[in-house]
Amino acid sequence: MNSMPFTSATGLEQTFAEGLAQLLGDCADLGVYILTLANAAHEPGLWARLHADLARCHARHAEEITAGLRQGRRLQAPEDDLLVFLKLMAIGFQQVCTTIRRRAGPWGVQFNPMRALRPPRASSGRVEGLRRPFDPAGFHFNKPFLAREVLWAGSLAAKPVRLLYNKFPLVRLHGLLVPEPEARRPQWLTPEMHAWAWEVVTALGRDLPDLGLAYNSLGAQASVNHLHFQSFVAAPSLPLLAPGFTHNGGSRAYPLPCLVADGVRESWLLLDDLQQRATPYNLVYTPGRVHILPRRPQGGQDLPAWCAGLAWSELAGEMTVFSREDYETLTEPEIVRALSAMRP
Repeated sequence: MNSMPFTSATGLEQTFAEGLAQLLGDCADLGVYILTLANAAHEPGLWARLHADLARCHARHAEEITAGLRQGRRLQAPEDDLLVFLKLMAIGFQQVCTTIRRRAGPWGVQFNPMRALRPPRASSGRVEGLRRPFDPAGFHFNKPFLAREVLWAGSLAAKPVRLLYNKFPLVRLHGLLVPEPEARRPQWLTPEMHAWAWEVVTALGRDLPDLGLAYNSLGAQASVNHLHFQSFVAAPSLPLLAPGFTHNGGSRAYPLPCLVADGVRESWLLLDDLQQRATPYNLVYTPGRVHILPRRPQGGQDLPAWCAGLAWSELAGEMTVFSREDYETLTEPEIVRALSAMRP
């Protein structure tokens, strides 16, 4: 865990895979098993490598939980994890589907059934305002049971960080990057932390040019009120970054406003204005640039039936659906309408 993982895409992929295999080595606890299953189901290479160990681990947990429930014992696992695993038991391990992807015009569509099992936490329901105090009693990344979900801990841009696996990934090598976790900051950007994120993605981008960092403000589908960014290595595939859209110098209008800044000070002025006006937003940082997406608050409009929520990935043009029928039938005009409805 002490070796810097961001040296190359190959190095990060290898660290990512080895960490998951190690977690399964002793038939991981329930939460870590779910994390490993969801990450493996998102990538064909990981699924092939880990399938046998996942099946063995699933059978052990199913046997223990079934016996515990029949005997009325108190189950030693967080309620969120128990609920997810009970759903997995109903589905059956052999019926677990891996993520599949296609294009609908310029937009990405993925059928991600493991993501459908994710507890909503603060990402569901209407949220008033962009700032709430950090709640030590609520869910946050310092919880002891999350310690095994840390892929790497070290220092980036002169700040201690933890990189956790994303328990229900959306994009390639999807992580949760938590700066100075013991400072217990809420999910609210300051000039310091925005400049830090800018510096991190720019510095790491020299060896990992496809690296991106994403950010959901409160009210923009942030599910944890503990300052964090989402790391991924898939930037060129994001529709938001395609050169054909007007915000990137092309001729095609994006369905909702997108502000683009090439400097840390310029971008902070835009972000500060949004925060002062309590306008929720999603961000995508790439080396030397940030795309800023002001949007309507979550819960402020009816979502289409195929859509469980619109966070940074969806606003960047990658749609996640939870049924195969929606995956097969979702059209480009439907996606454009859903994005357009998020205009602030």
